[in-house]
Amino acid sequence: MIKLRFFIFFLLLTATTGIFAQTKAELETRRKEIQKEIAEINRILVSTQQKEKSLLEEVEEIQLRITSVEKLVRVYNQEANLITQNINENANRIDRLRTDLSNLKEDYGLMIQESYRSNNQQNRIMFLLSSESFFQAYKRLQYMKQYANYRKQQGEEIQAKTKELQALNDELFKQRKEKESILAENRKAKSELVSDQKNLKSLLAQVKVKEKDFKSEIKDKQKQVAKIDQEIERLIKEAIARENAKSGSKSTTRFKLTPEAKALAKDFSKNKGKLPWPVTSGIVSMRFGKHRHPIVRTTMIESNGVRIDTEKHSNARAIFEGEVSQINKIPGANIAVMIRHGDYITVYNNLDKVYVEKGDTVFRNQDIGRVGKNPSSGKTTLFFQLFKNLKKLNPELWIYKM
Repeated sequence: MIKLRFFIFFLLLTATTGIFAQTKAELETRRKEIQKEIAEINRILVSTQQKEKSLLEEVEEIQLRITSVEKLVRVYNQEANLITQNINENANRIDRLRTDLSNLKEDYGLMIQESYRSNNQQNRIMFLLSSESFFQAYKRLQYMKQYANYRKQQGEEIQAKTKELQALNDELFKQRKEKESILAENRKAKSELVSDQKNLKSLLAQVKVKEKDFKSEIKDKQKQVAKIDQEIERLIKEAIARENAKSGSKSTTRFKLTPEAKALAKDFSKNKGKLPWPVTSGIVSMRFGKHRHPIVRTTMIESNGVRIDTEKHSNARAIFEGEVSQINKIPGANIAVMIRHGDYITVYNNLDKVYVEKGDTVFRNQDIGRVGKNPSSGKTTLFFQLFKNLKKLNPELWIYKM
């Protein structure tokens, strides 16, 4: 019965430890991702700290940091709670194990005393000779062997439980040290968060005073963005018309695909959600679609793609194999490179240097140009868009963890 209870306890211990380890590993991975994100934000902001920034840009930067640090604090809290839970579980296991060990030692002590009283050679011989038959003598001999084996097994079980108890104590000490370290990091992150929140509150008060001026500024920027988007759509129409003319089609809205192009488009589609980022490191500072301005909440903004801030001299890279269909200078956004993947098109806008030529076949993760500075913010920014024919797609649904 004791063996059965121990076996069930061991199974529960193993299962719980496995679940804890998996969750702990997931949280550690998430924490490292956020810490990397924060490091990237800080590197990018440092690279533009010499530039005189507008009030809106300052607010955007602080909000960006606050959002990331808030995520980090949440993960720290989850890690600390998980360790606390496991510490409590281990402490309870230790109590149960000590009780089991005490009972085992007590039983073993009684067994040793009994064995000592009856373990001399004469008693054993007399016990065998007093048998009424050879079969009974054989059974008594077997009983003596089993008793000796059971005593040995009890001793080994005590040793095993003692080692397990020591291992749990060691693990408990390690977990408490780990929790102390995480709580210290969490306090540091919260301190930074409080400081940023105070600065944000002060800046937002200034924004409120000049809200009308900022509305006008945002609308002007949206007009510039709309012009760039219109130019890109015009260029895509031209590319569709030019390609379709080769096969006699007059459509300017949909590519007429060859079997090879169909296969490429199918492969591209299969990679939805798994495609690499168009830069090696960066942060999304403008998301896809129509939404309220993050600072001036009474104003709506719209984006046909995503804006990715990256480090100085970073390269843009192709997210999938394809053919360079267009390279054009876009007013207000440096150079745009368009790559065709069947009837999908990826647009890499705001490059100040290009490494490919029209008609080139490119492969996944190939550098295609150097990302230029955003004239209004001074940041190194890539404007990335994704289309299927003329249909605008949300890159965040296609790029891995964007």
